[in-house]
Amino acid sequence: MTSTTRGNRIDIKAFIDERSISPYQWLLVVLCFLIVTADGMDVAIMGFVAPSIIHEWAISRPEFGLVMSAAPIGLVIGALFAGPASDRIGRKRVLITSVFLFGVFTIATAFTQSPFSMAALRLLSGIGLGAAMPNSTTLLSEYAPQRKRALLITVMFTGFNLGSALIGFAAGWLIPTHGWRSVLIFGGALPLVLIPFQVWLLPESARLLAVRGAPAQRIGKVLGRVCGAHFAGNEVFVSNEPPLPTRKPIGVLFSQGYGSMTIALWVTYFMGLLVIYLLTGWLPTLMKDAGLSVTTAANVTAMFQIGGTIGAILVGWIMDKARPAPVISAAYIGGALCVLGLGYIGALSSSLALLVFAAGFCMSGAQTGLNAFAPGRYPTVARATGVSWMLGMGRFGSIFGSAIGGALLGLGWQFGAILAMLAIPATLAAIGILVSQRVAGEETVAQPNIAH
Repeated sequence: MTSTTRGNRIDIKAFIDERSISPYQWLLVVLCFLIVTADGMDVAIMGFVAPSIIHEWAISRPEFGLVMSAAPIGLVIGALFAGPASDRIGRKRVLITSVFLFGVFTIATAFTQSPFSMAALRLLSGIGLGAAMPNSTTLLSEYAPQRKRALLITVMFTGFNLGSALIGFAAGWLIPTHGWRSVLIFGGALPLVLIPFQVWLLPESARLLAVRGAPAQRIGKVLGRVCGAHFAGNEVFVSNEPPLPTRKPIGVLFSQGYGSMTIALWVTYFMGLLVIYLLTGWLPTLMKDAGLSVTTAANVTAMFQIGGTIGAILVGWIMDKARPAPVISAAYIGGALCVLGLGYIGALSSSLALLVFAAGFCMSGAQTGLNAFAPGRYPTVARATGVSWMLGMGRFGSIFGSAIGGALLGLGWQFGAILAMLAIPATLAAIGILVSQRVAGEETVAQPNIAH
């Protein structure tokens, strides 16, 4: 008898951890990867069509700023509401609904005739986008074995960069011949193509079904399908969880044993996104102001994304081999040293592209690793809420990072000063992740006797 079973009792997490990864689990990784890819396309899409829209509608950049800021606000709203909904009604339903929302509203955006109506639809698209990412993360984390969990989740997140690049290539191909509206139709259609496959192939979380008291036959059918196992029909499926003072997902986040950890995760995610969005949003402008050409500035900034993709995979792999919090913290410290180095060498240095690559490797690697780290901090009943609220609160860091870059430039700050300043939030992120680890166990708080 293994730690998976006690008589006819099956601990779902231990059962998944002790088995080899089934073909269906690999299929789930692919499905979640495609959802995140579609998410990345729709998040980045407005940046590629904005110049054409501004020219066609003859509006100013500040006027179009309303459209650009709508989706980030929707992302926050979607993340904050989708987590509790997922913990109540299920991961699968919320995930399918979220993909449907951002697909339909992105297509609808193609037929707008004014900045205001476009902003309204981008807000609604953002709500769907904000719900998709945390639920993909949560569902995959609940079916990935512990020994490979961080790697599989970080691989899934590389789909976001792929989607951002894909929509850029699509825009370059479609806009000259079919106009900017065709890009929005393309970007919205691909998510809708995924929905039949989601309905058919996405499983509900077996651990959530167990804690919600679903019939054993239903749990066995789902778990057996995903893991390639056969059950006799007399099993009792359990998901070992710590005793909780409340069953309300939001209440769990701030209950004793979770409150300090929740705040620490929010601070870490906020600081990380502040650095990433200020860098990616303003680095081309900073380099151009320092004397580099637009082409060089764009190419160097692209090195940040390339480094981030490689860093995410490597950080995830290391997290599965060592304690994850120190690994993520070390990556954030590496990011702090890189931006300090960028500030020191200046924009005209021959080492600029290498350091930008290294900064992306460390910062995006750490940030993606944090997405893999967070689901295990919370019990099943509040897992989607914990992840989605971390992402939602962190989004304020992306908004603040984008805004503060413009403010600092307006105050006359130069390349070196702005880049060096970013070492402060990167260091705070490194501290925050260690604090979250200090107040929580490796999988869930206060579960030292539960097999992982």
